[in-house]
Amino acid sequence: MATLYAAYALLSFAPLLVVSDPPVLTQPEQVHLSYPGVPGSMVVTWTTYNFTDSLVEYSPWGEILYHKIAKGSVTLFVDSGSEKRKMFIHRVTLSDLKPGSRYVYHCGSGMGWSDMFWFKPIDETSIQPAFALYGDLGNENPQSLARLQKETQLGILDAILHIGDFAYDMHEDNARVGDEFMRQIQSIAAYVPYMTCPGNHESAYNFSNYRNRFSMPGLTESLWYSWNIGPVHIISLSTEVYFYLKYGQKLLFRQYDWLKQDLEEANKPENRAARPWIITMGHRPMYCSDDDQDDCTKFDSFVRQGRNDTKPPSPGLEDLFYLHGVDLELWAHEHTYERLWPVYGDMVFNGSAEEPYTNPKAPVHIITGSAGCREKTDRFNPNPKGWSAFRSTDYGYTHMQVVNHTHLYLGQVSDDQSGKTIDSIWIIKDKHGYDAWL
Repeated sequence: MATLYAAYALLSFAPLLVVSDPPVLTQPEQVHLSYPGVPGSMVVTWTTYNFTDSLVEYSPWGEILYHKIAKGSVTLFVDSGSEKRKMFIHRVTLSDLKPGSRYVYHCGSGMGWSDMFWFKPIDETSIQPAFALYGDLGNENPQSLARLQKETQLGILDAILHIGDFAYDMHEDNARVGDEFMRQIQSIAAYVPYMTCPGNHESAYNFSNYRNRFSMPGLTESLWYSWNIGPVHIISLSTEVYFYLKYGQKLLFRQYDWLKQDLEEANKPENRAARPWIITMGHRPMYCSDDDQDDCTKFDSFVRQGRNDTKPPSPGLEDLFYLHGVDLELWAHEHTYERLWPVYGDMVFNGSAEEPYTNPKAPVHIITGSAGCREKTDRFNPNPKGWSAFRSTDYGYTHMQVVNHTHLYLGQVSDDQSGKTIDSIWIIKDKHGYDAWL
């Protein structure tokens, strides 16, 4: 540790580049991490406003500072607003990282370097990964942000799952709102993988701000993908393909085919034995009891049941997820928190009256869309259906920890109540997969 601080002290006396307004257009900002799905690797993404090299200098904690260098690529992103603002998105993949180690890093080039950050690589063999889950976090009224910053920098989280709707909205003011949001979450996303899925507030210009700013696994511009951590297979999907048909119906069918193939692969006996928990994350829920006439308030929800006005008719996701034994489905969009009893086909399938989440007979649904945004929180229908187990309009987010192959913990943190856990459950499963429902 002394070596680390000594090296950093020497670097701190390097000459400073003093400039006047406008700011240095080659200075890195909006730094964030993502896991590319390859063990021992991490992707660092950041933005500049002029072209520069894409470098990350890094080192294991306690060793000589920044003695490893990785080089990546830069992509020009031209926003579709009236100013056609240009920004350069840099991506560097760090490889051969040792699980369990902590690394310090900064990113940039000889034209400017970021602050120093640290991270721990994703360990696909870890048995107890911990997450924070939320959607619908904006620049204005981001009430949960300070608490998330603290938890992240204390090192208690392995990853963040942001389940759609960013900034409100990233494209506004010629994408300056998106820039400001990415600066705000840097204090979280530069320390742990910030894993995302698109929401309806990303739809402008065919989701271009979302597709260009984030670096998720796979080759679908972050629209849908899957990855593994410990005993969990996590699938991220776009519910928006059911609603923005003007961008092409092919995406809807491509995603469905991909989901089916991914779930079949995850259910191969050797894969389900290694990663028994299958968890999905998508923005718009199949079910909810909010009083806003949204898709999830309707029996024939597009996400759940599909659409009959496409050619051919497009299948929904409920049967697909049920038949492939998805254990937990995470949603946002509604600016509330709602926990459902195990549900399928609009009916409750608890494990038992005394222990509903012990060996449940259907997937468990969690809606966590109250992180904080300018649209405030939503109202609930005063007469929810029988599948609604717990509801709250407090601002907050959800903790999730996968303890082992059979036990998973979920707890809702209320920022209105100073971080109090206002709801929690254990999902306990002796058996996973479709046969578990029988």
